[in-house]
Amino acid sequence: MTKNFVTGIGGFVASHLADTLIENGETVYGSYRWFEDTSRIKHLVGHSNFHMVPMDLVDQGSCLQAINEVQPDYVYHLAAQSFVSESFNYPLATMMANGCGTLNLLEAIRLSKQDPVVLVCSSSEVYGLVKKEDVPIKENQSFNPSNPYAVSKVAADMFGLMYFTNYGMKIIRTRFFTHTGPRRTMQSAECNFARQIALIEKEKQEPILRHGNLESIRTWADVRDAVKGYYILSRKGTYGDVYNIGGSTTKTIGETLNTLLSFSTMKDKIKLEQDQKLMRPYDVTLQIPDISKFKATTGWEPEISFEKTMCDLLNDWRERV
Repeated sequence: MTKNFVTGIGGFVASHLADTLIENGETVYGSYRWFEDTSRIKHLVGHSNFHMVPMDLVDQGSCLQAINEVQPDYVYHLAAQSFVSESFNYPLATMMANGCGTLNLLEAIRLSKQDPVVLVCSSSEVYGLVKKEDVPIKENQSFNPSNPYAVSKVAADMFGLMYFTNYGMKIIRTRFFTHTGPRRTMQSAECNFARQIALIEKEKQEPILRHGNLESIRTWADVRDAVKGYYILSRKGTYGDVYNIGGSTTKTIGETLNTLLSFSTMKDKIKLEQDQKLMRPYDVTLQIPDISKFKATTGWEPEISFEKTMCDLLNDWRERV
């Protein structure tokens, strides 16, 4: 049976990827740190095809031990400090987790003499703020990282390329654009909106929804579509290549907020108020991808509508609060 090693198994995307892999009859080994929140994968605990492996990315010995134990066929490197806003508060910790952590993992795989296919999951944030004439963004767009998280993802991306070039490892790099859905936490704008709406509906918050920049533009994908893309790419992608992955629905953050509000019983009573604390020091907009290379390689198409994604996200927060 195919063995898949998923780093950061307690995370938002990793938990959905584990679901997809198990649905396809494969075995999942997920890395975790002892203090992590594992509530997103509680439904998998006890499944015969699901196993948890302790590993700390900032400890290369820990990475080597985990790789030797699992001997994986595929590695999906999803573990990261993934919140842009927090990266400004903790830039060094972000680089240690994302940049040095990726280095430790790849070096551990090299030292182990294992030969798995490795997906190094980078981010569209590496492109930073692009000019209108450069939209949609292609894989050859220059890097222009504008926050510590983006810089750390440039490092991870380039370590992936370096280990392919120098050691011939089976590495495929991805740069995923905005994706969301159930199980995502509130560090992103749409989750912050959904959480506030859910709290207002339950009369746990006054009917004022606080927001940051509503003009920023994103192309949205559902996380459940996203992980199917990862799965197909790991089987069909070209080693050494990089692929933009993203959805097909482009909206401003304001339009996204209006969609969420349309599902609320309180939509006519909620007032909007800008909160300076939610404004990033430097905001990245025009995050619109060209995913033609990815689609040509995999045949992948998003299946879940933007409206369903937002409705499911809001319902998820209604259960949480």
